[in-house]
Amino acid sequence: MQTRFSFDVDYLRRLTEGDPEIEDHFARYFGDLIRIKANARLRSGQAADDIRQETLLRVLRSLRKGAIEHPERLGAYVNTVCNNVMLEMFRRDKRLTELPPGDLPSGHAGAESGMLAEERRGLVKRALDDLPAKDRALLQRIFLDEDDKDLVCKEFSVSRDYLRVLLHRARTRLRTALYQGRGAAG
Repeated sequence: MQTRFSFDVDYLRRLTEGDPEIEDHFARYFGDLIRIKANARLRSGQAADDIRQETLLRVLRSLRKGAIEHPERLGAYVNTVCNNVMLEMFRRDKRLTELPPGDLPSGHAGAESGMLAEERRGLVKRALDDLPAKDRALLQRIFLDEDDKDLVCKEFSVSRDYLRVLLHRARTRLRTALYQGRGAAG
């Protein structure tokens, strides 16, 4: 017979302290709900399991940092974290599939692939040269130099949230310049 638990202060305390019975209940109860939700939105059982594990892990980390103040809202919190994890996965997968098929490396080594790589580098360099100096500097600092974002924010006098907006705009302008350059070159 399965023990029933209420999501109260005692439940959160025991979960935070690592009580095996409560951890098992938490993982089974919310894990099943997350799996049902993820399976309804995803095609892959493996992806649903990944979402389940990542969601449970994030909730436990938040709980152990004291981020959950209202035990009665635990279910809503788990649901919100699950939604965020799925959104991150969708964004990541979209980025991976955004490249047109011609942009993917063929895997063939040789003179032709070397020439294509050189041509591609030239296209990117010309596209970068066409960008405003601020866009060029941001892309250089974040993606090529891999500078710390907080340092870049300080130097550009912007918040971290606004840096994300500036980077999105710069990437969009770069993508546009690349496609225009490809059209002019082709």
